Amino acid sequence: MISEKEKCRQGELYDANNDAELIAERQACKLLCHEYNHLLPSETKRRNDIIIKLFGKAGRGFLIEQPFFCDYGYNIEIGGNFYANVNCVVLDEAKVKFGDNVFIAPNCGFYTAGHPFDVEQRNRGLEYALPITIGNNVWIGAHVCVLPGVTIGNNCIIGAGSVVNKDIPEGSLAVGNPCRVIRKI
Repeated sequence: MISEKEKCRQGELYDANNDAELIAERQACKLLCHEYNHLLPSETKRRNDIIIKLFGKAGRGFLIEQPFFCDYGYNIEIGGNFYANVNCVVLDEAKVKFGDNVFIAPNCGFYTAGHPFDVEQRNRGLEYALPITIGNNVWIGAHVCVLPGVTIGNNCIIGAGSVVNKDIPEGSLAVGNPCRVIRKI
């Protein structure tokens, strides 16, 4: 029998609410996020150590302002010279990869989890997860929401308040709800 975690990894509907393994992993992550968010801003080494322990991969030179929240941590990969401002949320049920030189403004969310349209499936607590990929040299404005399955190409700027529900090609300035390319950079 296939585990709920394996179903999730395969992009299938899975039950995260009643699976002991997934619940335990989220709890462990929440404890690390809580510890991270309650450290003094001057405790740089301890903050960095927690992120390195929490994430699947962390490149050289990163700063993640507090508070920061994620679900599992191990599905997050950040490249070098990464910056996330306050209130960054990464629901990393699937992989979330950030390239090098990514800058994220305050109050941004990256959500790999989604729920079925079928009301019975949704009410049973089923969900799915699709990966998010952010390329190199990307600037994401304040209050941006990136939805499951989205790829943002290299050298892009996503304008403040955008809801990114489809892929954004490399070298684009994109804004809006839904987010759309308004010009090439």
